[in-house]
Amino acid sequence: MKVEQIYTGCIAHAAYFLENKGEVAIFDPLREVQPYIDKAKYDNAKIKYVFETHFHADFVSGHLDLAKKTGAKIVYGPTAKPGFDAIVAEDGQEFKVGDYTVKVIHTPGHTMESTTYLLIDENGKEHGIITGDTLFIGDVGRPDLAQHVIADLTEQKLAAHLYDSLRNKIMPLSDDLIVYPNHGAGSACGKKMSKETTDTLGNQKKTNYALNPELTKGEFIEQLLKGLTTPPPYFPKNVLMNIQGYDSLDDIMDRANIELTVEDFESFIDRKDILILDCRDAKDFSESFIPHSLNIGLDSNFAMWVGELIPDINHKIALICPEGREVEALIRLSRVGFDNSIGYLKGGYKTWLAAGKEKDSIKRITTTTFEALASDEKTYIIDVRKKSEFESEHIIGAKNIPLHQVENRLPEIPHDKNIILHCAGGYRSMIAGSILKRHNINNFVDVIGGMNEIKKTNIPVSEYVCPTTLL
Repeated sequence: MKVEQIYTGCIAHAAYFLENKGEVAIFDPLREVQPYIDKAKYDNAKIKYVFETHFHADFVSGHLDLAKKTGAKIVYGPTAKPGFDAIVAEDGQEFKVGDYTVKVIHTPGHTMESTTYLLIDENGKEHGIITGDTLFIGDVGRPDLAQHVIADLTEQKLAAHLYDSLRNKIMPLSDDLIVYPNHGAGSACGKKMSKETTDTLGNQKKTNYALNPELTKGEFIEQLLKGLTTPPPYFPKNVLMNIQGYDSLDDIMDRANIELTVEDFESFIDRKDILILDCRDAKDFSESFIPHSLNIGLDSNFAMWVGELIPDINHKIALICPEGREVEALIRLSRVGFDNSIGYLKGGYKTWLAAGKEKDSIKRITTTTFEALASDEKTYIIDVRKKSEFESEHIIGAKNIPLHQVENRLPEIPHDKNIILHCAGGYRSMIAGSILKRHNINNFVDVIGGMNEIKKTNIPVSEYVCPTTLL
């Protein structure tokens, strides 16, 4: 069976391309749809359907632009109420893609409209299931997102629905089916997703805690809800965009792909309504940057951190980009619904330097220097990794302030200490440093290489041994 996973690592997202006899179905597409159109054209095929597993929270889907550009029909599962033309399928309804069959299996729990699609080949053999956020590799979807959109829903009710969906709809299916989830490790849509992006259903029945047949519904709910962190602020806003509709990406690019001058950026420094977002890597940013700019580097989970750290999805954003990557940055912002970029600095940061304008910097230290400073009573170490990372291992005496909490926990940061920031490798700690600088906190340095390098030194590290549980 010809089904291809198209994985985008920066947002841990998987779309699927199903083709047979000149007909194509796309499942859970990203917002930039031209690659799917080009692929179908290369295969001499026409996109017939766009299947959505649910109203996504962590990204803006490309369903509307794809339907508009190709004439494809958008399909949702039962109970969905989209604000645009779409097929709302019945449980068990079948769709033909060439000689292949796509069967709708309603699996509420992550959201009420969540649907799994069973893929059946031309010989009638069941091949795999596209599970959306119902079933991941090693995990299942969090049940606390739809309650932000639908009244009277609670995470307990959704978790109970998910238990029933897994037991009654998924687990009875054949062990040799391939599981094709919507996300992998790094996504905030689950807790314990594997780095693997496909598996057999049989292996998941053996290894995925949520499919343990001995779990009662109460035990399942308790384990599923345990340790859930607050969803990123952009999640409910993305859900509404996916339900109600949004501007075409072409229109967004027309108004955002604009070259701005040094003088423009000079005027942005003290404005509250415009955020200067510097997308360069940590090393380049640390050496020199426009005062009060926020650093979130392109070469990691850029869009996720934008959504996590910029609370207003409608905030105007002016970009500093590595040269030649301006369009990439704009597209990646649009993936999480940040559609109000106003342009980027023409020629990149070097034009700011050439103009001799005001600049700032962040001091970075090696682990050798850190080792010499670590025992000083004036040293205050802040670890900006996630709580789970910190609990796994951390420097003895360090303070854990996860990156997404830094802005709200600024009063905890002492002004009479020598602060040392670190994360795992230096990406997140530089973001944290830029946040401190934006609030005129300057008594800190950043550790090059983060915990990855610190572990190679003699600095004492505490390790936490997790007790054996189903989690």
